Amino acid sequence: MQVLTENEEPPGAADLRAQQVVLWSAPVVALVLLVLFACFPGFFPPMSPTMSAARVGAFYRDHTAMIRFSMVGFNLCGILIVPFFVLIMAQMQRMRGQSHVYAFSYLSAVVAGATLFALSDVFFAAAAFRPDRGDDLIQLLDDLAWIMFVAPIGMLVAQFALLAMAIYADDRRAPVFPRWVAHYSVLTAVAMAPSALAAVVHDGPLAWNGAVSFWLRNGAFALFVVVMFFVVRTALRRQAEQQGAGEGVVP
Repeated sequence: MQVLTENEEPPGAADLRAQQVVLWSAPVVALVLLVLFACFPGFFPPMSPTMSAARVGAFYRDHTAMIRFSMVGFNLCGILIVPFFVLIMAQMQRMRGQSHVYAFSYLSAVVAGATLFALSDVFFAAAAFRPDRGDDLIQLLDDLAWIMFVAPIGMLVAQFALLAMAIYADDRRAPVFPRWVAHYSVLTAVAMAPSALAAVVHDGPLAWNGAVSFWLRNGAFALFVVVMFFVVRTALRRQAEQQGAGEGVVP
């Protein structure tokens, strides 16, 4: 046993502070992304896959400035939500069982999802880059943007499933995350999975502008982030208490 001197910190204190910074930056990032989401005129209401090429071209010509603003903002700020999911990964690494494997697999799913989101921004921006080009080309870029934004759901389903498996494997008496979070994560994955069909469906609830593929998908994801903010905050408080109980001693 090694006793800490007056100027030394208990083990893990710096890491805990970094996690707290990431946690409390998440609401700011979420607010910025919500504003950018509201600024994109194609989301309220979401553009329909059945729109003609002429209407799609006219939309990009009529709203060029706001489309460019929102896409530049997403490209700058969208990636800033990733540290919050890395924070969840850090808590997964504290779990027992095979959760280290789950944690790194979870991180891979997060990175894949962020990459696809960035690509959808690029396609939206490309459609608005030359609004004077032919309507068919603008519609093609718009199709790519929407399909990339809504349909690639596998990495998100994997993300929720991996979190659930890590929680189920954490069999300690006081687990890092409560068991209900695993159930909720599975339900979120189930709710979002049908949006994969947005790549082949042109109308109805499963189309990219539909109640399931757009509103349920994005609403379930946003709600999950809000819920996990409070879950992670509680886990960090418990971690701080555990570290404080052993403060002053290094094993």
